[in-house]
Amino acid sequence: MPSVQSPQAVDPPASHSNPHALLPFLRSQSQNTLTRLYQRPSSCLSIYRLLGPLERQLVMNLLWLESAIPVNTMAVWVVPEGKKLYDDALAVMTGLHILQNSTVKLALNPTFKSSLRQAITGGGSTGSFGVPAEKDDKRQPGGIEVLDAYALERWETILHYMVSSGQGQLPTKPSQGVLYLLQRSELMKANHGATLQITSSGFQFLLHSPHDQLWDLLLQYLHMAEERQMDLVEVLSFLFMLSTMELGREYSTDPLSETQKVLLEDLRDYGLVWQRKASSKRFSPTRLATTLTSLSPSLPTSSSTGGSRVGATTSAIGVAASTAQQGFIVLETNYRVYAYTDNPLQTAVLNLFITMKYRFPNLVVGMLTRESVRKALANGISAEQIISYLSTHAHPQMRKNNPLLPVTVQDQIRLWELERNRLKSAEGYLYRDFASQADYMYVLEYAKQLDVVLWENGAKRCFFGSLEGHANVRGFIERRTGGG
Repeated sequence: MPSVQSPQAVDPPASHSNPHALLPFLRSQSQNTLTRLYQRPSSCLSIYRLLGPLERQLVMNLLWLESAIPVNTMAVWVVPEGKKLYDDALAVMTGLHILQNSTVKLALNPTFKSSLRQAITGGGSTGSFGVPAEKDDKRQPGGIEVLDAYALERWETILHYMVSSGQGQLPTKPSQGVLYLLQRSELMKANHGATLQITSSGFQFLLHSPHDQLWDLLLQYLHMAEERQMDLVEVLSFLFMLSTMELGREYSTDPLSETQKVLLEDLRDYGLVWQRKASSKRFSPTRLATTLTSLSPSLPTSSSTGGSRVGATTSAIGVAASTAQQGFIVLETNYRVYAYTDNPLQTAVLNLFITMKYRFPNLVVGMLTRESVRKALANGISAEQIISYLSTHAHPQMRKNNPLLPVTVQDQIRLWELERNRLKSAEGYLYRDFASQADYMYVLEYAKQLDVVLWENGAKRCFFGSLEGHANVRGFIERRTGGG
């Protein structure tokens, strides 16, 4: 019998206004792919968690019915002001092929219904929720503390590398597979040869929660699965299986397919699974894996590990500052920045756009300068992203201010960006010395139709065209002047 978590563990992270990032990807898959995926109870339970509240309610209303229900009967339950939400929910469920596409009666996909029933009641012996490894008195499991430390170390390694752009003194370096995925997802880009540099998207990535960060990378991995000739259903089902496993328990690798064993090796690099050694026949999911489809924290907090460093690190890598305790930055009107932190990752992120002045055991002092902001802009970080980061991690004392950040500092950061962007260079040709105003207007209109005009001056009868459009404009002029 599969090991099923208790019903109260089902905490979906989705809503109508902010659907989970995986749902659009699933909707883009064929009906055959989704039907194969729905043959696994763990996959159905995980997808159920990702749905919005209304979709989950509709699933539960239809799950235990033995026959389809008329559309009109279901519509009677909907109040007029909720009709749009109801229609949107039906569209989502139909797009995922959870709901059979019919305008007369509503019924769940039989495969999805059967598997979800099995997941909830705990029946069957398919091994969809993983096969626990036999207990071995000689080999004690690592324990939740070991798993949390491993997941945190692997995830920190990736983010440290992004922030330092590979130039910092890192104890360990991400694997080549991780580096390729960071480049493929455009979070980093090659700069001056093999060196990878963080991009604007990469800095925005640092503002997200660890849960969103992880799914950003996993979605890129899913897009690459077919290129690597990996079975997409096997990849998805393994991720969903991990999300339903029990934290701190060891599972056997024997029932895994060849695709899933390859995936197991890759996920070690991201800290989702832990093994004593690469050839081990056992593996344990970390907190990063078991919270893939829930609202529980993806990384250990100080309360669960007893370490203040772990709690600080979790805040540093993008946990949204929904509570005042998570803020640590004070920004003054003289552009001076005080960061109350001893976390090296937080310090490294700040170093992307401020000039460091002093560093104490629990305090970093720096300045927002023209040079430091221009350096950040040159690396693809925008002014709005800098302001957003300072706002997101503002100290509780700063949150008493209205506005939160000094307006003068915000305006100056934007002005430094405008200063950098006020001039743009482009290669092209200057067209001048037209015989008459009519000739000038005739050629100008032709160039505008081609969308190659970068600048024009009607008073001097001249305009500047792009390099790509020169051959067409020149040919047009030669035809008009008879080759002269």
